[in-house]
Order: sequence, then C-alpha cells, then structure tokens
Amino acid sequence: MTNQYVTLARNENQARGIAQYAIDSMAGRFAGPADAVFRMVERFHLDSIACGVSALACGTNAPTVLRREALEYKCASGVPCLGSAERVMPEKAVLANSSAVREWDSNGTNFGYNPARGYTRGEFGHNDFYPVAVAAAQLRSLNGRQTLAAMIALDEIRGRLAEVFALKDYKIDHVVHGAIGSAAVYGAILGATVDQIESAIGQVVAHYIPFRAIRAGHQLSDSKGASAAISSEVAVLAMRRAMRGFVGPADIFRNPEAIFCLFEKPKERDTAPFDLTLSTAGDDFAVMGMHFKLGLYEHQSAGAIQGLMDLLSKHPQLLADQEQLRRVRIAIYEPAFHIIGDPAKRDPHTRQSADHSMVYIIATLLRKAFEQRRAGWQELMLVPEDYNEQALFHPLTRKIMERIEFVHGGKEYDSKYPDGIPTSLEIEHATLGRLDSGLVMYPEGHARNASGNLDKLLAHKFRLLAGLGVRDVDALYQRFTGLLSKSAADIAGLYDFELLEQGGF
Repeated sequence: MTNQYVTLARNENQARGIAQYAIDSMAGRFAGPADAVFRMVERFHLDSIACGVSALACGTNAPTVLRREALEYKCASGVPCLGSAERVMPEKAVLANSSAVREWDSNGTNFGYNPARGYTRGEFGHNDFYPVAVAAAQLRSLNGRQTLAAMIALDEIRGRLAEVFALKDYKIDHVVHGAIGSAAVYGAILGATVDQIESAIGQVVAHYIPFRAIRAGHQLSDSKGASAAISSEVAVLAMRRAMRGFVGPADIFRNPEAIFCLFEKPKERDTAPFDLTLSTAGDDFAVMGMHFKLGLYEHQSAGAIQGLMDLLSKHPQLLADQEQLRRVRIAIYEPAFHIIGDPAKRDPHTRQSADHSMVYIIATLLRKAFEQRRAGWQELMLVPEDYNEQALFHPLTRKIMERIEFVHGGKEYDSKYPDGIPTSLEIEHATLGRLDSGLVMYPEGHARNASGNLDKLLAHKFRLLAGLGVRDVDALYQRFTGLLSKSAADIAGLYDFELLEQGGF
C-alpha cells in the first residue's frame, strides 16, 4: 500500500484541519492504514491493558481514587471502567481508565523524531489515551477494526504534534498533544462537526495547560502519573460541552496568545510555528515509530538496562560475589541526565521517584541478578514489587546505589538523541577489571531494535503484570487480542471481566 499524507500548512487553520482529518479517518474516506499498523496499535493497547489491570489490582493510589470518583457519576447511557460493567459518565470513565494504564509508567513511548520529514523536535509522549477511543467506540457501537482505527488516528495526531512542537522546552507537560488528539477523535466518532471539534481543541489549549511542575520536586506525587488521565478527561468534557453549543477559541494554533505562537513567535503574520503532516494510508503512521517498555522503568533508562544485560550475559562470573563490584559508571544524553539523574532521585522514597531514578533502576536490577544468579530482560524484568516499601529501602540496593556514578556524556551522546537512546555502562570489578558495554543506541523495546525478541518479552510482561489482577490471564489475553475481527458487541463488553484486588501497593 502506498503511503499517503495530508499536510496542514502553517498559514491555515490547523485546528479545523485536525478536526477534518479525524472525521475523515473515522468515516473511512482515506485508503487507511496497512495491516501492520493495526497489528502494532493492538500490541500497544494490549500492553496498556496489562499495565492498567495490575495497577488497579495492586491498589495504587491515583487509579483507585479516580476509579471511586468515576463510580460516583453513574450514567445509564455512559461507559464502563476497566474491569467493570457499571456505566458512568464518559469523561469520568476515561479519567479512571487512563490513570490506570499510565500509573506504572510502563506503557508505550514516543520521542517525536522523524528525520525523513525533517520533523525532529523530540517531544515525549505515551500511549495513555486509548481509553478515549474505547469509550467513544462503545457509545457509537463501533466494531474492533473501527476502534483500532480510532486509536491509530489519535496516536497519529499526538505523535506528529510531538515531532513539530516541543512542549518540554517551555516546561509544559507532553500530555497536551494527547489531549488535542483525544478531543478530535472522540468528537469525530460521536458525530461532532468541524466547528465543534475546533471549539473543543480551543478549549483544551486555552483552559487546560498542565506545566511540568507536576513532574518536579524531591519526591514525585500522584500528579505525575495522572497527568494524561486528567487531560483526557478535560478533552472529553470539552468535546461534550462543544457539542452542546459552547464555543471555545477558534484557530488556536495561530492564536498569538496561545502556547504555540506565544512561545515560538512565527516569522510571518497569521501563521502557526509549524506545518503538520498526518498519514492517511500505508504503513508510515506515528505508532510504527513508538517504543515499548519491557518492565517498570523510565524509558530513557533502557539503554543502561541493555548495557547491563549485555555485560551480565557476556560475563556471568560478575554475579559470583557482590563484594567484587567496585563501581558502575553510566553516561547518557540530555535531557535524560536531567530527568533521571536529578540528585534528589539518588534517594527515592516513593515509587514515582524510584522509577525515574537511574541509580535505583540499575541497582535494583543488579540486586535481583545477585539474588537470582541469572541475567536477562525476561529474567530480571522490573515489576511492581520492585518498587514497594521493602524494595525501595533494600540494604543491598542502597549499597549498590552508592557505587553508581551517573554522568552526562556530552555532545557525542546528545547528538545521537532522539534517533536512539545513546548510553554506555561500565563496570569496575575486583577480579575482572573494567568492563564496557560500548555505546547502546537501540535497546530492547526500541522501535529500531532488530533483535527479534520483542513478542516473547511483551508476552512475558503481559502475564507478569496482568496475572496480578485476574484469575485466568490467558483468557484476558484472548479478550484483548484479535480486535480486528471483534464485533461491536465484543467492544461494548471489552472491559467486562472480573478484576481481583491484591491489596494496597
């Protein structure tokens, strides 16, 4: 299938262009994504379900609080929360479900990097917004293929925005791109007009901008994990409000007082700071360049994890005696060094800080490797119990953390991001001497990794995580696979399964 695109030029109303793109995508007016794209988005959705089910089963705070909130908004014409058949207001179901799938910070990631098109602004983003597509699909009785198409369109909008505008440069949280995509796709499925979708996007950008204060501080809070959930909630709410007649700001991408032109003043009058190209057919969709996390860790630590796995596999004698470990030195690029090398994160007291702490992540993997006398992504995969109170203050983990040096690698590393995750890891060992991983660019889970191990590792991750929340993990796996052939009735009952509660995290 030939790749085809639509470009929304900077001198046009891009909010209306996004609205029309979403409407045309859902109406089947484009040739549409290739089968490989449908398969890829199903993998990311399946991965998010494992994350969500386990977060709820473990009683994590934000998903539990927001789920209880959602259940206070019962609505016969609404949609269900994950693991429930009870219907609630759509924006509240989306809030609860998006919070659950995002809580572990273990679902898909994009880095806003597309050199083929010259779009390389490098904004982060995550596959947190699929509950928006599912909620709209349930309200409009869409089948599985249509539901996946909605997820693809949502990822396309937020993924391409991440390539052309770096919110992080202005201390704005990356979820804004997802909120714009959510409003557009939700509205398109529900039958909103271009005017109404433009109005909803305008509301999102004018009224609901989250700054990265939610991710700052010595110990991170629930706000970090719930950011996408809150933005998806307001996107749905804004769309519902617009469909009732509320008129929000128009032409928001060219509005001189909105975030885009405010922070990047265009050289020409009445233009936006960027052109935006969206895929309409073929296999060149944004979701194809997104990355998987193979466990619970901040994605930018994946290069160091890969370097450690490589050294442990090549030198199994490293695990014979933990006292022989002298030093671990990790070099990485910016902004990863700033995000997961923050000095405050050398002493994490919460899971939200620990999973964004390079020294904690690597020390925990080494602790597990010493305890189990084995190595490998599958064998050492980080799971919820690796971030509980006992694990956070494990004496061996804390001892290893003191031996880890984490440095900025400089321009040599910076120039290779976001093409890859340029990282190197060195181990100084009393007997084996100095061992060097070399430069790691494309670790397991990265879109350009070619090891062939991904499917096996994703299946293992699904069973580890989802198995915490259901009696029959294989049945859950089957429920959320093969969506292409599932009926509207199947999608309507997609979340209707028994969810076990394992107690507090």
